[in-house]
Amino acid sequence: MARAVARVDLDAVAHNVRTLAAAASGARLCAVVKANAYGHGAEACARAAQAAGADWLAVAGAAEAASLREAGVGGRLLVMGSLDDEDLGLALAADADIVVWDEAFLAALPSTARVHVKLDSGMGRLGTRDPVLATRLVEQAGARLAGAMTHFATADDRADPFMDEQLQRFTAWVGPLRAARPELVVHAANSAAILREPAAHFDMVRPGVALYGLDPFGEDAAAAGLRPALALVSHVAAVKRCRAGESTGYGRRFVADRDTVLATVPVGYGDGWRRATTGRADVLVGGTFRPQVGTVSMDNITVDLGPAGLDEVAVGDEVVLVGPGLSAEEVAARSETINYEVTTALLPRTARAHHRSGIPAG
Repeated sequence: MARAVARVDLDAVAHNVRTLAAAASGARLCAVVKANAYGHGAEACARAAQAAGADWLAVAGAAEAASLREAGVGGRLLVMGSLDDEDLGLALAADADIVVWDEAFLAALPSTARVHVKLDSGMGRLGTRDPVLATRLVEQAGARLAGAMTHFATADDRADPFMDEQLQRFTAWVGPLRAARPELVVHAANSAAILREPAAHFDMVRPGVALYGLDPFGEDAAAAGLRPALALVSHVAAVKRCRAGESTGYGRRFVADRDTVLATVPVGYGDGWRRATTGRADVLVGGTFRPQVGTVSMDNITVDLGPAGLDEVAVGDEVVLVGPGLSAEEVAARSETINYEVTTALLPRTARAHHRSGIPAG
């Protein structure tokens, strides 16, 4: 029996692709499958997204692009991150588009490269803040120019007006470019921007977290018409009595104040179940919420089953850590993080089991 399994419903991924495409005002859709598809399995999710209508795929690094190509995944592929000489070779060998914001880097690229000029409209990471330099890069790229892009810093905060400022800056720069080069692919919108602002859709949108049924606003995925794709499950490995005054786990952070029954579940931070959930998470055992107690260790957590636990729970029973009734958003809120981290934190020791639920992708 596997220690922990991330069950990923590819029909949910397909549904989310179609839902986001419908929200994108006719723009093409670039499915972001970086970080192992936010922990969901890059190859399987990339194929599911393409089958549901995704026109492009995007990753953060060249190694991710190479891995997809080695798996036989075709189609247009964008590497969004920075590239050193070795990474650049990998990206070009993978026939991936790349992002530029530096004249020296652009000058060193072969004539066969396809590039997207990135204006830093306010994110403050990659890209040039200088629209004059961005325009010069467009001119220097010549026939290599495939697209123009930016990225939003606060799209997931509906009350923050900074996204509007960024959109205005990007639109002012890219408007003349679109008129002069209508064949270019202009793109800016992440998951939150797709759902928040139609003016940000341009020619292509780049959903990431929402593809997997995670709410980019950290609230309720169903309200946006999204289906969570991932359920994280483990099982009860041991059940034992715990007398009042006895403890469990490193540091004795849980000392029983009454006689109870504890279950040991073989999942921990070595599997990607964050230590920050210590004392903050519930899990589902037999459909009943049970509190996680004691310190999360590398390989195990402990769950308080209550005094009647021996009559209600047996070794081998399934334990749901994320899934129906226990969303990634809820887990994130309790451990003071974001839903992105709940799934991307899942490590290779956690098996991925891809399946089809049979629920039509609407």
